[in-house]
Amino acid sequence: MRNRINIQQIGGYSGPDFLNNRHANFGGMLEYGSPGRGSSFQGRDAPGSEYQLHGEKAGRVRDVHHGMSRQEVARFYMQKNLIIRDKGTNNMKQLTQTIEAIGVAFEGFREINDQKLDKLQNHIESVDKVVAEMKTPPGGGISRADGFSLPHANEHHDKFLAWARKGLDPDGLRKIEASLSTLSDPDGGYLVPIIIEKNIERLAQSAVAMRRLARIVPSKGEYTKPLSKGGATGGWVAEKESRTETDTPTLTLFSPKMCEIYAQPVITQKLLDMSDFDIAGWLSEEIFDTFTTREGLAFITGDGVSKPHGIIDESLMIANASWTYGKTGFITSGHASLLNNADKLVSLQHALKPVYRQNATWLMSDSTFESIRKLKDGEGNYLWRPGLEAGQPDTLLGKPLELDDNMPNVDVDGYPVAYGDFKRAYTIVDHVSGTRLLRDPYTTKGSVAFYTTKRVAAGISNYEALKFMKISA
Repeated sequence: MRNRINIQQIGGYSGPDFLNNRHANFGGMLEYGSPGRGSSFQGRDAPGSEYQLHGEKAGRVRDVHHGMSRQEVARFYMQKNLIIRDKGTNNMKQLTQTIEAIGVAFEGFREINDQKLDKLQNHIESVDKVVAEMKTPPGGGISRADGFSLPHANEHHDKFLAWARKGLDPDGLRKIEASLSTLSDPDGGYLVPIIIEKNIERLAQSAVAMRRLARIVPSKGEYTKPLSKGGATGGWVAEKESRTETDTPTLTLFSPKMCEIYAQPVITQKLLDMSDFDIAGWLSEEIFDTFTTREGLAFITGDGVSKPHGIIDESLMIANASWTYGKTGFITSGHASLLNNADKLVSLQHALKPVYRQNATWLMSDSTFESIRKLKDGEGNYLWRPGLEAGQPDTLLGKPLELDDNMPNVDVDGYPVAYGDFKRAYTIVDHVSGTRLLRDPYTTKGSVAFYTTKRVAAGISNYEALKFMKISA
């Protein structure tokens, strides 16, 4: 049985008089159609819910806003000074209580919802704070471990540029660094701002293949990592069978020596005094050019004398058939002075254990790459495949290929091709003190030299993960 609501206006209006006199006040909410029988108007606010309006003549009243619920219709008419009665119960009090209960419930819901929204907002703000702190990079002039926040980094950046340009307030700059970094060194120069530091690192990664390929770790001091050379015993046994005592595996320490690399760009004071001169950009380019040139060469052929050990150390090279841990294995090209046998590249791949081949990469100079591009398989197809999709590397025999002109070219007894899992084979250690800079306006009158230093260590950390091609018969 449908529930109906009787609606009667207070003030003497009823039937058509009610509609004619109050219609405008409702803003077009009510309308009526042709009269019918009976002494009341009936209307519907939504399917399944009807209400009835007393009057002299019967007619149909329709709420043009069909989305209203029965309770909303009732509340609406009460606000317009109308008396509303449930026809089934004729109980005005019960209906009023129902409306009030709905209002109380809604207020409770709103309060709970507001609390949840406040909690969510607080959570978002805390996440934003963590993300902002994480943007302060490791291994740079200002590291996360040093506790520099982004606002402090910006303050440091502004102070640094003022000092670099005109030598202003060095004590204030030192005070910022001393209060924010445990690695502040009064005698070691000033920390290069994080913005400049990260720009140099980004450029270095794009220019130095080994920084893209190798494992890079930060360190606050000399870096040491124990490595297992194997030798531990083991096997299968029955439930009650005696076990042979396990031998202790042979360990070796990977502990590359920290070395200092420096650059010393020089500029005239006249240029520094020009307000539109981009000193930050100039410093980034000058330091980048020097550091990447020195690092790139050392990571390939460094001999360990005041510089890191590179991946090629002729004193450690050994034929792969005789390989032992601590040596670097190679296979020969089959020709005394040329690289002209495609099968030897396949042999080089298989000289590397399968566990390392999964993430292996080729490394060679552009000149060597040119020679290899001309090699074909037995069906006349080039071995090299260009990376046709955006962001995809060129491949050789299905594996990525990187170019570094610090690698030797094809020559007698040279090692022009490397193949390995470089992230497991080679480790670069960046000291978290980052790049430091001293300003020298005295040595050359009218010019300012910026003596810039950084500490870095590097070396082969897994000799199994890297193999070479030697040009030899």
